[in-house]
Amino acid sequence: MSNKDSSYYAVIFTSQQTETIEGYDEMAQTMENLAKQQPGYLGIESARSEIGITVSYWENIEAIKNWKTNLDHQMAQKLGRKQWYAWYKVRICKVEREYEFNM
Repeated sequence: MSNKDSSYYAVIFTSQQTETIEGYDEMAQTMENLAKQQPGYLGIESARSEIGITVSYWENIEAIKNWKTNLDHQMAQKLGRKQWYAWYKVRICKVEREYEFNM
């Protein structure tokens, strides 16, 4: 993230997909591209195996609220509940410190 010297927020989206995944990858890419355009967006990391985990990073709570109420994002959420996800959980966390190892 570009905000290493001060706190920021992480939205952790954990999910399990249904058998119906047609259109999912395209929508996920569209949502990632849209999120990148939102004020306060800092970055994203994602992994999928038995379950999927996507973590998006934001400058503040207000930026997260604005992303949640984005109309295109709301449409994707409805489609996700209707056809792509067996279940999901969202956690919002404040990141107060970070460090890394990188060769």
